[in-house]
Amino acid sequence: MSQLPGVTGDALLTAPIDQLVNHCLTGDQSAMLELVDRYKQRVFALCFRMLGQRQDAEDAAQETFVRLLKNLARWDQARDFEPWLFTIAANRCRTMLAARKRRPTPQSLVAPIADQTPSLAPARQLSEEVDLALMRLRREYRQAFVLFHDQELSYEEISVALDRPLGTVKTWIHRARTELIRILRDRGIFEASGTNRRPAREMQHAVS
Repeated sequence: MSQLPGVTGDALLTAPIDQLVNHCLTGDQSAMLELVDRYKQRVFALCFRMLGQRQDAEDAAQETFVRLLKNLARWDQARDFEPWLFTIAANRCRTMLAARKRRPTPQSLVAPIADQTPSLAPARQLSEEVDLALMRLRREYRQAFVLFHDQELSYEEISVALDRPLGTVKTWIHRARTELIRILRDRGIFEASGTNRRPAREMQHAVS
């Protein structure tokens, strides 16, 4: 296995991204594994938020890393790595969403069973409420919102990732916030103004 000067063995775990990528470009398998391990959770989280289905999110994340490793030489090291990676992931999700629209929705043959598990902890329940509300948004609103709030991409980076004008991206994110708050109010997560319900305040902060 070839090694580049200055980064060897366990040092890959904390290597700057440009050095890690350079190792990958030499065919260093341990560097490739470290690159995937470093970003796999964030890429999966992005895909899950955009797709709403775990299996699809796992497939999209896997395809993202396959494309990433094949195209590492195309990364401009003068630019940030993460927006480039998340653009690849977002594009894979967009492709899967388009394919999903073309296939019929499967019908369940089993009647739903009531969930008898104890109530979720408040923080987890709030997060799940946001996820449910996100899936009710228009696809483009959800994509822009997730890239901005979850992955902390700038408006300009999202514009490149989604191949849409900057003004359109800003409008989508604004409308996503507005729609999320409306949906959550309708579900009783937000109470009327003037109340002092702590979970509601926390939820509104999460989408503002």
